[in-house]
Amino acid sequence: MRLYTNREEFYNDLCEVIRLFVSQSYIELCGNPGAFADETSTLNFNKSDALRVMLWRDGAYYTAAADFVHNSQVHSYTYRNSFSDIQYYSESEGEGYIGAYDDEREESLRDKRYSKRCAKIAAFRAMRQAYPGTPLPWGSLTGIRPTRLLRDLEDSYGEQTAEEMMLRDFDVTPEKLELASRIVSAQRPVLAAPDAGLCDIYIGIPYCRSRCLYCSFASEVRTRRTDISPYLAALNKDIEHASELVNAAGLTVRAVYIGGGTPTVLTAEELSDLLSQARERFCLGGGVEFTVEAGRPDTVTEEKLEVMKRFGINRISINPQTMNDATLSLVGRYHTADDIRDCFRMARAAGFDNINTDLIAGLPGETADDMRRTLAAVAELGPDCLTVHTLAIKRSSRLHEQLASYELPPVPEVERMTALGRAAAEEMGMAPYYMYRQKYMAGNMENVGYAKEGKLCLYNIDMMEDSISVIACGAGAMTKRVFPDGRRIERVPNPKDIPTYIDKIERTHTDRMKLFGL
Repeated sequence: MRLYTNREEFYNDLCEVIRLFVSQSYIELCGNPGAFADETSTLNFNKSDALRVMLWRDGAYYTAAADFVHNSQVHSYTYRNSFSDIQYYSESEGEGYIGAYDDEREESLRDKRYSKRCAKIAAFRAMRQAYPGTPLPWGSLTGIRPTRLLRDLEDSYGEQTAEEMMLRDFDVTPEKLELASRIVSAQRPVLAAPDAGLCDIYIGIPYCRSRCLYCSFASEVRTRRTDISPYLAALNKDIEHASELVNAAGLTVRAVYIGGGTPTVLTAEELSDLLSQARERFCLGGGVEFTVEAGRPDTVTEEKLEVMKRFGINRISINPQTMNDATLSLVGRYHTADDIRDCFRMARAAGFDNINTDLIAGLPGETADDMRRTLAAVAELGPDCLTVHTLAIKRSSRLHEQLASYELPPVPEVERMTALGRAAAEEMGMAPYYMYRQKYMAGNMENVGYAKEGKLCLYNIDMMEDSISVIACGAGAMTKRVFPDGRRIERVPNPKDIPTYIDKIERTHTDRMKLFGL
């Protein structure tokens, strides 16, 4: 695939649009847009497809012209629009929202972002002509947070105009717009009055019992012989430093999330030490949401559940991904559906009344009937929240490396799976409350979290909507500061490599303090 454009700074953004249609393509940036016209005249594109996107501005108007050559046919689309009524399109991981700016720098930023959007729309609509059967429920949106875009459009223009823009300008389907609208409404009470004095805490345990076929996280496999005491010692120091930051910045912790990896790969004693440290350092009281991912049932015991209850954990996640034993074995999860059932019963017996369950639509070899059976089995367990993920083929996963060895369900089948998940969640008395999208997802779809009334996860909303700052501890974790106006976000990453993370604990602490002006 060849890309010609007079705006090379938009190369990555245009590649995102191209990969909506041809996800595994290598895209070559060609430097001379004029060469495209020469080759088009003879349709000399036998070796690969080609896309040309030209963008120019005339006063308040932008014009983006896209020409896509595929199978010796040229598909063209010209998008012309003015942002005289649209004050600003900002970044929302690739999308935009509207706001006002006064100074020259912000005017330049507005120009760049709105022109990028025009270029993407033209490219999308030209390529869609060549791939009329490709399911693209989110239209030209390539960012991970479509709900943030909708919310900000609503704030600026009102609900009706915002919905018209999603349908008309971004080509979002009515069904996806309805889903996004419901989620925005559910999040309104949480996001209505952002408090700059609030923060969340993330603590990462980058170890698992085994590595799943589809996993791309920087996590290590822990066996009985794996000594992780150096990591835990460094993590304790990291937590201590994070508490210094919280106190110095005058912040109050709203939610704590211990994720991974698999946090319950820790022994009961290690888990007790970690939770004790977190509770003491961050002065956690009864009103703080405190979550632990207990994702693998083969790592959960009655003793660990008792430890979690003792230290105030009030939300856990037990994640089968599927209740099909053959699929569990295929993807490298060394537990069974019965193990999930046993783990759930233990958690309820231990007193946990807010349990989330994760599932994945689109796993190798599965069908909509498999998903239906999984959902029926999960419904019998009666979780309080359900998160339905769409399989994403990440480049660093074993699945991507061995893709030819696995039979993945076609996109329409995956769509049926997610629709079944939505219907099952409704039947269990849950409503959608957060959503995010990932690159390389089947059908350009989404991950959706559903929850019963009063059981939604504040941390999930805060993370996906960038509503408050998150101070992150652990290898591979990312601290982000959300500035008071909500438009500026800056980050400090922790090294993913565990030895490097341990070596740079003090440097990371210094960088985080500087991030918060301390």
